Amino acid sequence: MHAALESIYERVLSRNPGEVEFHQAVREVLDSIGPAVDKHPEYADARIVERICEPERQIIFRVPWEDDQGGIHINRGFRVEFNSALGPFKGGLRFHPSVLLGTVKFLGFEQVFKNALTGLPIGGGKGGSDFDPRGRSDREVMRFCQSFMLELYRHIGEHTDVPAGDMGVGGRELGYLFGQYKRITNRYESGVLTGKGLSYGGAQVRREATGYGCSFFVEEMLRARGESFEGKDVVVSGSGNVALYTIEKVHQLGGRVVACSDSGGFVHDPKGLDLDLLKDIKEVRRERIAEYTEQRGDATFVPDRSVWEVPCQVALPSATQNELDEDDAAALVRGGCIAVGEGANMPTTSAAVRVLQEAGVSFAPGKAANAGGVAASALEMQQNASRDSWSFEHSENRLREIMVDIHARCHDVAEEYGSPGNYVAGANIAGYSRVAEAMLALGLV
Repeated sequence: MHAALESIYERVLSRNPGEVEFHQAVREVLDSIGPAVDKHPEYADARIVERICEPERQIIFRVPWEDDQGGIHINRGFRVEFNSALGPFKGGLRFHPSVLLGTVKFLGFEQVFKNALTGLPIGGGKGGSDFDPRGRSDREVMRFCQSFMLELYRHIGEHTDVPAGDMGVGGRELGYLFGQYKRITNRYESGVLTGKGLSYGGAQVRREATGYGCSFFVEEMLRARGESFEGKDVVVSGSGNVALYTIEKVHQLGGRVVACSDSGGFVHDPKGLDLDLLKDIKEVRRERIAEYTEQRGDATFVPDRSVWEVPCQVALPSATQNELDEDDAAALVRGGCIAVGEGANMPTTSAAVRVLQEAGVSFAPGKAANAGGVAASALEMQQNASRDSWSFEHSENRLREIMVDIHARCHDVAEEYGSPGNYVAGANIAGYSRVAEAMLALGLV
């Protein structure tokens, strides 16, 4: 780490005790941006790094709700509005028992740089709750969402803060949240939430965008190596929305996804995963991935093991943070992996990233590779603002253009700053520089 940044990092640690994921995210950025600090002393004079590491606003609130049996539950809600130098705060809501303030801060910090890389006018934020929608009835989820929005509505708006979905927050939850917002405010403000259903202001390709976008980025990363997806075995972790649409696009681009996973283990299908069957299991029946093997005799389900044991040329971690560790990275290298693209937020540990980079594996950090979701959300905001609706083909083409531009920006900036092929450095410096320029222009705010 650059000497001038070490004291800043120590201050982050002391001011945010116990928030290890946030510490990890900050360190990953500060480890990369030293060359930009040297090139732009005006950033240091304005204390840009210190200001970026401190959220503009952190909101914590109580969320009481009643279950179907009349029992009362109390959850905690969060919204961290991290940086609005480029536009209104933008980032998803996560409903999962693991959500703590540090979780939301790490996600919001990452979102600042991710959103900057898109080139679109959006700032960074994140939110959520420790509520678990799994196993809850639709009525229980509705009551929780209505209670959650009863506080959140005070802090959001199409020109202020625009939440979207994330883990545990899909079309059902966003519908209930938007309905309550409309009810409270007496305004049909479509642009206040993104990821909405197509019947009430949503956009084509938004559901597919994170998975498609990751695939487009990795396609460009492979092209820079003189390679492509064609004929390659690919492993994708997870089996949720991001994973399913990553698998779909990889297959369209000529790759063969041979394994995916959930919290119980992974399924390995050497002939290539049957996407229609996967979608039926996960999206329609909402069952565990182990069910896949009952209808695919050649497939194997391996419980309680890492999916990264499966040999592949391309790995796309698309489940959750820190799922791919140093041992997993070593296994990927042994298995012939040449490219890794993060479909989730920070799914690869710092030690694992070092193993991959030292082995010559092209590595795409999440703030670049999974920016497709927020890019499509910004496109949804454009359509809502103009009362317009674009076709699937047009929306997908715009998404591809954005992801190709992000790759080019990361690739070129890495070369400019003396780290050719280092997409981590390229993404961090490019995102940091864009936010820093805006913050300088706006003055001390």
